[in-house]
Amino acid sequence: MSTHEPAPASRLQRLVETTMAVMLAIMAGSVFVNVVLRYGFGGGIAASEELSRLLFVWMVFLGATAAYPLGHHRAFTSLLLVLRGRWSGRALAVMTRLIHALVLLACVLVGWGAWQQVIVGMDSTSVVLGYPAALLPLPAFLCAAAIGVMAAVQLLRGTPIRLVHAAEVEAE
Repeated sequence: MSTHEPAPASRLQRLVETTMAVMLAIMAGSVFVNVVLRYGFGGGIAASEELSRLLFVWMVFLGATAAYPLGHHRAFTSLLLVLRGRWSGRALAVMTRLIHALVLLACVLVGWGAWQQVIVGMDSTSVVLGYPAALLPLPAFLCAAAIGVMAAVQLLRGTPIRLVHAAEVEAE
């Protein structure tokens, strides 16, 4: 790979960000057209609301998944900021592993609940568009699974937690 080619992670990051931007544009366009039709012509597109809801849910969970490896989640990191100057390196390493374990536990719980909703949603469809209702909780399950895998890898490796906006958090 040449030095000018971006790393695969940055390509994936750009793909996710582009996908979210397209989803946002479709949502904004669909809602705008629906508002114009509703107030200007007395009727609207019923599918606009369902489409916007579905895209919004997917966009939120795509964003949450993409934010995790960049260290943009606030998770349980505030404690590390407080203890960073007071604890030894070993104690901080233990706390870091505990945080990764708590994130993994949270992902298991969210993933389990989301999967239960996916199963429930398989037998029903949305009212207007007719897509399987399982498509609404599915991104929560996929997000929990993806972040859970990342947290498990970080837990096993003992990866330090990135404190991206430490100065901002300390100022609050």
